[in-house]
Amino acid sequence: MAKLDILHFPDKRLRTKATDVALNDINEQFTQFIDDMFETMYDAPGIGLAATQVDFHQRLIVIDVSEDKDQPLCLINPIITHKEGVEVSQEGCLSVPGFYEDVKRAETITVKAFDKQGKPFDLTTDGLLAVCIQHEIDHLDGKLFVDYISSLKRNRIRNKLIKSDKELVEHALNS
Repeated sequence: MAKLDILHFPDKRLRTKATDVALNDINEQFTQFIDDMFETMYDAPGIGLAATQVDFHQRLIVIDVSEDKDQPLCLINPIITHKEGVEVSQEGCLSVPGFYEDVKRAETITVKAFDKQGKPFDLTTDGLLAVCIQHEIDHLDGKLFVDYISSLKRNRIRNKLIKSDKELVEHALNS
């Protein structure tokens, strides 16, 4: 398996709207890519990763909200078919490292998707898994959790991440 590079805000590629995965494209190479996404997510460490975040612009997300990291969930072409209630929770993002903000999401959702083998399924869930699915589907639509906060806060985060990335590059060049 190969660890993939995660794009960081404000990279414009994070704003790309993902296209549907053609189900006849689900082959050994595609499932290997899914495994690579899981490895990247676990290594980061994170609980969810959208293909957009690794510069692959198809509707694919991987999630594992279990404490033991033993409940991997792959959603291909996910669509939320039902939302209910409202929940506000702190969210972070592998593409916006080190920042956490309150975001309002649906409390309970039903999602329709295909699994890693291309088999359709429906899932109704709440809590952390519901928040994570909504967060990752936002990525597929070119949206980030920082879009839910004020432009002032978003610009501060953008500037801090740009500065941090520049410092990392300078350090690497001087090493």
